[in-house]
Amino acid sequence: MSTFVEIDHVDKVFSLPNGDYYVALKNIDLKIHQGEFVSLIGHSGCGKSTLLNIVAGLDRTTTGGVLLEGRQVTQPGPDRMVVFQNYSLLPWKTVYQNIALAVDSALKHLPNGERRGIIEQHIDLVGLRHARDKFPHELSGGMKQRVAIARALAIRPKLLLLDEPFGALDALTRGNLQEQLMKICQESHVTCIMVTHDVDEALLLSDRVVMLTNGPEAHIGQILEVPIPRPRQRLEVVNHPRYYSLRSEMIYFLNQQKRAKRRQSQQKVAIAGNGLSKVNLDIGFIPLTDCAPLVVAKEKGFFAKHGLEQVTLSREPSWKAISEGVASGRLDAAQMVAGMPLAMTLGVGSKAPLPVITALVLDRNGNAITFSRHLFNRGVRTVADFKALLADTPDRTHTLGMVHPASMHNLLLRYWLASGGIDPDHDVNLTVIPPAQMVSNLKAGNIDGYCVGEPWNSRAVYEGLGVVMATDLDIWAGHPEKVLGVREDWVNAHPETHKALVKALLEACDYCDDMRNREEILGWLCQPQYVGTDPTYTRMGFLDPYDRGTGAEPEWLPRFNQFHVDRANCPGRAEGLWILTQLARWDMTPFPKNWVEILERVRRVDLYGAAVRELGLPDLELDREPFQLFDKVVFDPDDPIGYLNKFSICRDFRIEEINIDVPTSVAA
Repeated sequence: MSTFVEIDHVDKVFSLPNGDYYVALKNIDLKIHQGEFVSLIGHSGCGKSTLLNIVAGLDRTTTGGVLLEGRQVTQPGPDRMVVFQNYSLLPWKTVYQNIALAVDSALKHLPNGERRGIIEQHIDLVGLRHARDKFPHELSGGMKQRVAIARALAIRPKLLLLDEPFGALDALTRGNLQEQLMKICQESHVTCIMVTHDVDEALLLSDRVVMLTNGPEAHIGQILEVPIPRPRQRLEVVNHPRYYSLRSEMIYFLNQQKRAKRRQSQQKVAIAGNGLSKVNLDIGFIPLTDCAPLVVAKEKGFFAKHGLEQVTLSREPSWKAISEGVASGRLDAAQMVAGMPLAMTLGVGSKAPLPVITALVLDRNGNAITFSRHLFNRGVRTVADFKALLADTPDRTHTLGMVHPASMHNLLLRYWLASGGIDPDHDVNLTVIPPAQMVSNLKAGNIDGYCVGEPWNSRAVYEGLGVVMATDLDIWAGHPEKVLGVREDWVNAHPETHKALVKALLEACDYCDDMRNREEILGWLCQPQYVGTDPTYTRMGFLDPYDRGTGAEPEWLPRFNQFHVDRANCPGRAEGLWILTQLARWDMTPFPKNWVEILERVRRVDLYGAAVRELGLPDLELDREPFQLFDKVVFDPDDPIGYLNKFSICRDFRIEEINIDVPTSVAA
């Protein structure tokens, strides 16, 4: 089905009297089909009416735009008609004359008789024949609203926009008008967008309900499909088996936003007036090629440029040490595997939930799955070959290494194995090994392979110990790999320091993605206080073509280490949601019923946006469109449970509300 209305990455920013600005809407991206009825819901102040006015052409976007049948909306027009809550009737004109005012203006090319026929037809359509010659003061509220609807429909708009049209009416009148509106839209095949606060009204009328988060920077938090067949009758809708679950989901979303608004209000009081309150930082990292942004920020002076006077980069032995260092306050911030902030926030491993946020993705890609040369010599080239080998050796347990349960290394290795029919918990043994110890364990025969970042795959290839089965470009190109992780209470205590840290690392990421700088960066990485490896194999994938060790010609992979280009640094919520599904899939944590709330707290796109705007960089977010990995299984960010249910190899996952508002002491 072709797109009829496209709201294309719309931002709306208002200037304030003090010279500051208010971001009302952020990255609104929505496609609407012809004949579809879409409702917008959310708490007051979330920008619903602003968005409706933008679609109507009554307001302008700051960035992005609206297309109607492929043509950009730049001003009001008769192809869009708005019905407001306050009716907007001229008091000195009758019902007939109010409708005629619109018809004679928009359809003046038609003969007088045809225009009169259209007016009379729409008076009958809304059941106002008996009130045809009455003035607005002689009509009830419901009748006035029917006149407004008739006037809107009479000019034959392509798009009907309804701004809480029934909000001021009594329940009986509202119910009758809703029934009439449903009938009219069904018969006329009108496309509708409606703003409402009423969840029952949204369910009754809509094909989809678009739920907006709180402002500032309100965005689409969730889109709910309403699979109730048409034509609809109120009692049939209420008795539909999905009705109450859909209603509960909408109310649950609104309650999450209510809690978020209360928490934001408290935090604003707590952090008001703070400046760059901390200028000496300890930041943890693991010796890997993709720690490059931290090294560059230190060596090129980006930390100092943004007021961070003394930054100590602490080389840590393992990801467990990183997690413990941030949790205890020993580290102010750290390079983290992508799932670690979510895992710490949810309390993975029977630990108390500790809210940890990320406002910056440091890099994407950069990993590979390496098997021993012994397995390669036995014919293992693919995951299917590995499954056949497992079947041929039932008495032997094959062990594979990964770096941390919440890492993309673990999640992508599991995904790759399961796609080939291998249960990673039953058919093989997965064990946690720090990255720098992978090669020695492979050499000792303790493991048969591993998934890790560079340069530890290339070192195994260089030493003739291993062969790369797949890079993450083969599994999920562009996935988030390492992120900046900071305790939420630390950010609340030092907001300007955190922003300075994000800005310094953003500039470093940009520097890293200029290939002209890679030789210089490689020289720093190979120093003993950072990665401390031989440049010969550290170059592969970072500067030189990538050698998989199969005997084939090394291949040029320009995005193998992706630090900045193509919106790489934005901590997208949809990809965070994918991580939550995989943590639940393997029973590392329940799937949070309040996943919207969790993602809003952990994946801080707002803090990322504030930093990029101050640097004068494009404030571009990642799309929340469905996506897929190499196996073509579609992940829909509006249906994470449906995605989980698609997998045949999956643990019995749990769905629970997770309370992360636990008392924590503010990190110094």
